[in-house]
Amino acid sequence: MSALVDAAGAAPVNASRFRAAHGAEWEQLERLVTSIERRSVRALSDEDLIALPLLYRATLSSLSVARETSLDRALITYLEQLSTRAYFQIYGVQSSLGSQLGRFFARGWPDAVRALWRETLVVVLFTIAGAFVAYLLVRSDPSWFYALLPEGLANGRDPAASADSLRESLYASDQNMLATFAAYLFQNNAQVAIFSFALGFALGIPTILLILYNGLMLGAFFAVFVPKGLGPNFTCWLAIHGTTELFAIFIAGAAGLRIGGAIAFPGRIARVDAAVAAGRSAATAMAGTVVMLAVAGLLEGIGRQTVTNDGLRLLIGLAMLSGWLAYFYLPRKRHALALA
Repeated sequence: MSALVDAAGAAPVNASRFRAAHGAEWEQLERLVTSIERRSVRALSDEDLIALPLLYRATLSSLSVARETSLDRALITYLEQLSTRAYFQIYGVQSSLGSQLGRFFARGWPDAVRALWRETLVVVLFTIAGAFVAYLLVRSDPSWFYALLPEGLANGRDPAASADSLRESLYASDQNMLATFAAYLFQNNAQVAIFSFALGFALGIPTILLILYNGLMLGAFFAVFVPKGLGPNFTCWLAIHGTTELFAIFIAGAAGLRIGGAIAFPGRIARVDAAVAAGRSAATAMAGTVVMLAVAGLLEGIGRQTVTNDGLRLLIGLAMLSGWLAYFYLPRKRHALALA
């Protein structure tokens, strides 16, 4: 039978005696850890809570001795697994789903978005540039409109439409038609947001192209409504949901650019490590855009159909934009969050 030498270099210790001397501690630690895993830390008594870290350190000490003396592999594996389980229960995050969501909305998401401010600014500039170019192209040659926009998205809102028909489309009494167009527009913008992030790994090039194309479509629509004297009306019609929806696209595009930039310019670390590091914060920012798109969907599917006053539409849109800007970019006090 193999013999052991303890960490201090003392006389050899018989393997069976080693198990007999420490086995009770291991079994007690395993019982406590299992109880926490199955229920929660509240299942432990005060005595168990006091004993838990002591048993964990004793098990780590046993694992160290077992490794140094090359005991049988099965025991080492058992102690490794037990120590890992105990570590996560003692030092891991022990919180409810509600607490984790609270931390995400209170700090995680806004911090991640704020960290992407440079990329967000770039995305905004590309959107404006695309809109400006499309506006000039369609105004100079209306055939550009049909090249830039799919037929389903235009839905009769094209350069050939009369001012009366365009105005009616903004205040349509036919809610089915308006709802269909709103759903198509929301689906398109949601796809742009998702793909802008998902394709960021390709050095950010597809992300830039998608953002540019989204700006081109926006500018093409303005080129249809502005010449008919409906530019302010269209702006108000778009604002009620667009400030939230476009902001979500900006954040998604910024997250994609962050990943693409890390891959293209990893710095002194490995390219894969740079992508992983950038992906963590970018994914957090992108996860929150799901909420923004859901809010935009409600504003688009309900608010815009029921609110037909231009001033009120614009007020709602500006209020949403102000709320998002304050939420993401206003400084926050650095204090511990007391979340249940």
